[in-house]
Amino acid sequence: MSVEWGEDAEVPTSISRSRAALAGVLATGAGLAAAELVAGVVGGAQSPVVTVGAAFIDVIPSGLREFGITLLGTADKPVLITGILVVLAAFGALVGMVAARVRGVGVALLGVLALVGVVAAVTRPGAGPGAAIPSVVAWLVAVCVLLWLLRMYAVGAGREAEAERRVTRRNLLWTGGLVVVGSLLAVGVGRAFAGRRLAAEQARSALRIPEPPTTAPPARANLPIPGITPWQTPNDVFYRIDTALSVPMIDPAEWRLRVHGMVDRPLELTFGDLLRRRIVYRWVTLTCVSNVVGGDLAGNALWTGVPIADILAEAGVHRDADAVQSTSDDGWTCGTPLSALTDGRPSLLAFGMNGAPLPFEHGFPVRMVVPGLYGYVSATKWVVDIEVTRFDRFTAYWTTRGWAEKAPVKTASRIDVPLTGATVRTGRVAVAGVAWAQHRGITRVEVRVDRGPWQVARLGGEPTKDSWRQWVWTWDATPGAHELQVRATDGTGVTQTGRLADPVPNGATGWHTIDVQVS
Repeated sequence: MSVEWGEDAEVPTSISRSRAALAGVLATGAGLAAAELVAGVVGGAQSPVVTVGAAFIDVIPSGLREFGITLLGTADKPVLITGILVVLAAFGALVGMVAARVRGVGVALLGVLALVGVVAAVTRPGAGPGAAIPSVVAWLVAVCVLLWLLRMYAVGAGREAEAERRVTRRNLLWTGGLVVVGSLLAVGVGRAFAGRRLAAEQARSALRIPEPPTTAPPARANLPIPGITPWQTPNDVFYRIDTALSVPMIDPAEWRLRVHGMVDRPLELTFGDLLRRRIVYRWVTLTCVSNVVGGDLAGNALWTGVPIADILAEAGVHRDADAVQSTSDDGWTCGTPLSALTDGRPSLLAFGMNGAPLPFEHGFPVRMVVPGLYGYVSATKWVVDIEVTRFDRFTAYWTTRGWAEKAPVKTASRIDVPLTGATVRTGRVAVAGVAWAQHRGITRVEVRVDRGPWQVARLGGEPTKDSWRQWVWTWDATPGAHELQVRATDGTGVTQTGRLADPVPNGATGWHTIDVQVS
């Protein structure tokens, strides 16, 4: 099928629908590539895909966000970016087909797309004056490429033979390939010119932080059970849940932390200032409030950092303050009870993880680590601002989206082996997993089969009450289908509830339950 344009010796008069769609997709991709190039050159700017994705995360209902995390886990961001690119490709195809009929409407549709990118960019926290430039450039490039491709892919009325020779498959591949190669080069150059990223990567590689005496797990913390979650979580598999589609890349030499608000002596600290203070090493398990019963959004690591209590003492906190509002480099905020930072628990400004500098994805150069609180009220990554204040004077990022203002970690336990749905042999079967109740510790884990009596499991070592604890129970399995459940009791003597509750607004509850087949 083709679209007629009318009599004009200089303007092509018809184009197939498939070629028009291809022109739209290629033009949209070229525009995004140009935006990536500009974002790499212009300080403080991000590509439209990142800014629109971040805006999408901000506005979606909490229930939908939780469904996405439950379904996708730590793959939520790559899936979101992929989804945005698929939608953009489909939109580009539509633009191409519309522009084949009416050039002005196609150009206007690209303008609407660019406007969405501009609005998303300029409304991001901390957006600089150049935030809108990538989206504007994307529109200009996309329009130019679209008009050029529509002309190249069209055939002329009344001279089909000549047109067919001119618009051959080779010509189609050549023009499309030229746009694709140019787009890839633009993306590559843009990222190569991202000086901040390169400087941050080089600075992290060269950084030498004080090394802990050992990074090995403490004695008896690990139980020798095949398939059980290791007591120490390696950096590269530690869960990551945050709102940053584009990971902030900060050179530690440029990093500054402002401590202000209800204090006697406001501070501005450099990374070097932290290294000159008292440095401690603490094992702490972190848990995301989005973790469902039996979920894997928890991890345990050895953190290196400076006690936040030391910094607050130096600043001189006012007696009537009860909260700290911390802010990340990308503008995300959270509210933390002041008591959790000053009651003796190892609440840190951490710059090391398992003996190495923090990975960028986990907050390099500095993040907050606070045992006993869910991450959304404590674990600010890329932290650059700490304001001592009161809860009645601010509302943090997730609090405005239906989550509780204060969120202590709830006692939880999980069965790692056997896996749900597994088939095991008759006889003695190891049922094992982990349990956690940060800053209260785990004193008891129980397992039951088919809603029968609870059986006490054997616990692994507990080097610190701020970390999770492994457990194992030996089951004399009999043939048939069986249900296994687990529950834990924390250091205060409270046993976790079996009442099922969703993560919203302050963490999931319930007993992890699995089904197995014995043969």
